[in-house]
Parts: sequence; structure tokens; C-alpha cells
Amino acid sequence: MQDIVTSPSEAGVGIEVRGVRRVFDSGVVALDGLSLSIQPGEFLSILGPSGCGKSTLLRLIAGLDKPQSGEIAIAADESTTKMHGKTRVAYVFQDAHLLPWRSVLDNVALPLELNGVPRSERVTASRNAIERVGLSDAADRYPNQLSGGMRMRASLARAMVTQPRLLLLDEPFAALDEITRQRLDEQLRELWLAAGMTVVFVTHSTAEAVFLADRAIVLSKRPGRIVADHTIDLPSQRTGAMRATPDFARQMRVLFEALDRGQA
Repeated sequence: MQDIVTSPSEAGVGIEVRGVRRVFDSGVVALDGLSLSIQPGEFLSILGPSGCGKSTLLRLIAGLDKPQSGEIAIAADESTTKMHGKTRVAYVFQDAHLLPWRSVLDNVALPLELNGVPRSERVTASRNAIERVGLSDAADRYPNQLSGGMRMRASLARAMVTQPRLLLLDEPFAALDEITRQRLDEQLRELWLAAGMTVVFVTHSTAEAVFLADRAIVLSKRPGRIVADHTIDLPSQRTGAMRATPDFARQMRVLFEALDRGQA
């Protein structure tokens, strides 16, 4: 079950995952007895081998799936986080999922449109979101006129337009080339530092997890259990040059060794 409880007003929300077990209809146990606390405004990366339940955990947190046992509680200040009865949660998938018949502006405005926001307000909010991800020049283009990186920027702008207090991302940059991926990582961290929402980011990349997050958990092979819960000991302000430093390499090594243990 997923509960909403109240807490003092914060930019992000806190999440409590308590003893969650998820078994698919095929009998496959994806998660078993998993417990996890995520602090308001935290940036958490989730790593683990393929099939370990990373995406399943993200869907459970989002309320898109339900566990057989255990519970997930999202702490929220109801006066500021509710949008038509729901906590403001945004989900970014690996595929941008843009509607091909709508411009970038209209794709970004879609969540506001579905929530009944007047057109003038949603256009202003959408243009602001598009500007924040560096896509202002492409606001009137259609998805087939965009590169892969631009489509993901549009998807990120669509997620940010509702000013979410919880942002969930499931390997959104995995299919992009390395340079584009690193630039989007930098942009996402800047957005997080500015907005202060809680972010949960699923990735296979130790480098991406170290660069983006302030904390990373590593799951074992299925059924997914936490084998490492590691605080990323790096400065808050991060640049691409940091990826070449010994401190960055040390943080990556910790996560790599945990991934190796999780495969055993």
C-alpha cells in the first residue's frame, strides 16, 4: 500500500519503504523484504544487475504498481504538494514518450493541460521549463525534428513543469552517446540543486550514479536486496572535470565492488 502523511513544508518529500515484497504473476520474486528511507530533498541513485528490481522499486514508489506485502509512505505537506488529490510526482522513462503530433511546447504543457490549468498559465510555465533545460530554440519543433538528447530534454522539461516534489527517473539517458549523456547529467544536477525536490534515479552506470547523487544504494541480483548504502563523498558543485579526479574514481570503486558482491 502507499500512504501519504504530513510533514513540515520542504521542497522535496521523504519516502519510507518498509518490508516491500513484489512477486510477479510468473512467480518471479523481484523484491523481498526491502526497506529504505529517503530524506526530503535527497538525490538517490539505485544501481544493480539487470533484473534485480530497480525499475520495479521505482514503479512502486510512483504508485504505478503495488507490493504483495510491506508499504511505501510518502511524507508530504498537503498544502503545497497536492495537485487534484495527488502528491506532485513526475516520472521520466528511458524513452522520451513524446506525442509526435504535438510540438515541444505542447508536449511539455500536457501535464498542466490534463490538470485543467488555463492555457495562458500553462504556456508561460512550459516556456520557463523549456528554457531551464536549454531548449528554447526548439519550442515549436516536433519530436521527429529533434535529436535523442533534445527529446530527453523535452521529456525532462515536461516532468519539471509541474514543479514536482518527487522526481523519478528510470535510466533516462542510457541510450544516448557519452558526451550528450554527461551534459544531461550536469544539467539534471543543476536543476536539482535549484529546485530541491527529492530525486530517485535508476542507472547501470557507476560513473553516472557518483556524479549525480549524494547517496547510492546497490541491489543484489533477484530478488533485489540492498547490499550497499553509500554516501557519495564529493562536493555539492560538480563539473565534468571532476570525473577525472582520484576522489571520483574512489567513489566509483566502492560502488563497483558492491555491484560485484551483489552478483555473487
